[in-house]
Amino acid sequence: MAQVLVTGGTGFIGSWCVLALLEAGHTVRTTVRDLRREPALRSWLHEAASFDDDRLTVVRADLEQSEGWDDAVANCDFVLHVASPTLRHTPANDDELVVPAREGVLRVLRAARDAGVRRVVLTSAFGAVGIGHAPRSTPFTEEDWTNVDGDIPPYQRSKTLAERAAWKFVENEGHGLELVAVHPVGVLGPLLGVDDPPSLRLVRRMLEGQVPACPPFGMGFVDVRDVADLHLRAMTDPAAAGQRFLAVAGHSLRVVDIARVLRDRLGERAAKAPTREMPLWLARTLSRVNPEMRLLRHQLGRDLDATSAKAERVLGWRARPIEDTIAETAESLLAHGIGARAGS
Repeated sequence: MAQVLVTGGTGFIGSWCVLALLEAGHTVRTTVRDLRREPALRSWLHEAASFDDDRLTVVRADLEQSEGWDDAVANCDFVLHVASPTLRHTPANDDELVVPAREGVLRVLRAARDAGVRRVVLTSAFGAVGIGHAPRSTPFTEEDWTNVDGDIPPYQRSKTLAERAAWKFVENEGHGLELVAVHPVGVLGPLLGVDDPPSLRLVRRMLEGQVPACPPFGMGFVDVRDVADLHLRAMTDPAAAGQRFLAVAGHSLRVVDIARVLRDRLGERAAKAPTREMPLWLARTLSRVNPEMRLLRHQLGRDLDATSAKAERVLGWRARPIEDTIAETAESLLAHGIGARAGS
């Protein structure tokens, strides 16, 4: 069993990675920006699994500050770098996201290299793979990179440039440090604690009746538990070194298909979920004036399909049916009182 650092342990993906590592018998150290969140994190994890408390250490480290990272990686065999800088406001320019993301990755990689870490698994995103391209009929693969020279959102630009910087660092300055990148698509799944991850807000808003009609596009989705499983496989499998892996369950889903699954599986509890797709012309018109629709303008009318054939072939990874994940996401939100707030 290994000593593993997980950055961003209170995040949606990070917390599930911590849980998966503990269940596999590893010793885990995880970073948070605020140590006051440690009791809540331990409570979430103990509700989900039994483990000795001394196998989990929580330390403070911030991607935008140098302090704490040397101690965080000390004596670790592996690092799962899941954390990513976030903004609570729309950035005035792309650098507000790009610079912290890129510099944060480099801080973690430098500390990992200097501490003799064997391998870093970087949580990238589909946003670093399939954005800014002309429409295509074939699914995106790990050979694709987002076109940062195009008109793309700041978040996708930040994920792409941060990952590019990571590969360059390992090639030029890594001194034997291994890197693997995992690229989840839209991440759904049950909550470990009372939280409101951005990736679940579409399902939450559907349950609350805040989506009168579904925006007309499709994309891939995957279960957070399967994303954590892929991180662990990428961490230990010799064949993973130097590779990128997409994490997607099946093929792309239209947003309206998610609403249909909710209504079929949850019945009256999902009665507020939309039943129709918004006309493309209307969605494009709204994207000029509505901030939320503006963020989707690059996806409207598109089906951004991707394939996990590489992860399945190389690492033996398999994703659970996405319909089950959608239903469990909704059940978890409702159990935490998150999906029933508006109009109740």
